[in-house]
Amino acid sequence: MEIKYGEKEILEFDINNPENFWPNEHNKNYIIDIELPEFVAKCPRSGYPDFATIKIQYTPNKSVIELKALKIYINSFMNRYISHENSANEIFDTLFSKLEPKWLKVIADFKPRGNVHTIIEIDSSKI
Repeated sequence: MEIKYGEKEILEFDINNPENFWPNEHNKNYIIDIELPEFVAKCPRSGYPDFATIKIQYTPNKSVIELKALKIYINSFMNRYISHENSANEIFDTLFSKLEPKWLKVIADFKPRGNVHTIIEIDSSKI
């Protein structure tokens, strides 16, 4: 079966590529608020898909993330076996280390499965 161009882009994506981050041209404090409603990863135990809305808020320091890069990064989880907690923490840790923001909050709001609704919130001001 032929691999589609979007699948190829996701497979070859590297969040560490410098072109994924742009200089922040503003000195003032402001908040960037991003919502990604189509997060998918696989349960590491069952293999069933887990669906979530990922909400990212941050006050940039010296750089901002390019939005297409963020979209592809989030899509790169769809074929991975990773828990709710680990996926939220990985997203937070990756963005925090790459952006070095003044403030960052990641909320992973997972759709209910098996009568369980999970929300994971990581806020750099509370760490």
